[in-house]
Amino acid sequence: MPHLPEHLLTGYRNFMSGRYPAESGRYRSLARDGQAPETMIVACCDSRSAPEAIFDAGPGELFVLRNVGNLVPPYEPDGEYHSTSAALEFAVQSLKVKNIVVMGHGRCGGIRAALDTSSAPLSAGDFIGKWMSLIAPAAETVAASTLMTATERQTALERISIRYSIANLRTFPCVSILEGKGRLTLHGAWFDISTGELWVMNRQTGDFERLEME
Repeated sequence: MPHLPEHLLTGYRNFMSGRYPAESGRYRSLARDGQAPETMIVACCDSRSAPEAIFDAGPGELFVLRNVGNLVPPYEPDGEYHSTSAALEFAVQSLKVKNIVVMGHGRCGGIRAALDTSSAPLSAGDFIGKWMSLIAPAAETVAASTLMTATERQTALERISIRYSIANLRTFPCVSILEGKGRLTLHGAWFDISTGELWVMNRQTGDFERLEME
């Protein structure tokens, strides 16, 4: 008997009896011809904010990168291991995506950790603390604000981090060159888990505007 949690086995059986037969032609085409998604999504690995579900995307439609806090670090060609940068490079230079969307979400645990620096690290290595230190200056500014509630501070930093990641995307030569030529567009979005609402960043003002349902 395969050693997987029962709920995963059940889910796979449902997939093979339902979705896969309905989309088998699409899967065969992707296997034969390869993937050619037009959009890359940089999202949080939080289980409550899956881009494929939020955008009702089928196989091969989105190239998705997920990490804690949906952060993009600045361009650093230092020979170290850079998973996020590797995925970005592949999406832009190999897949030639036309859009990159940085999508944050409400009640993000990584953002909460960045705001609450008094809490103990989850491990001796404090991997989350080191990763989230990418937005430490912004977190310190937001945390010091006395004009916002705790919930408002959380939401503010979630959205600031999206702008931060978009700014860091532009430090990658392959991104900035293609954006300058009009062949690549950068977007920001924020998903409210509790309501299902999607807020999209205005590229001119940087403000987030709720996407109205037609």
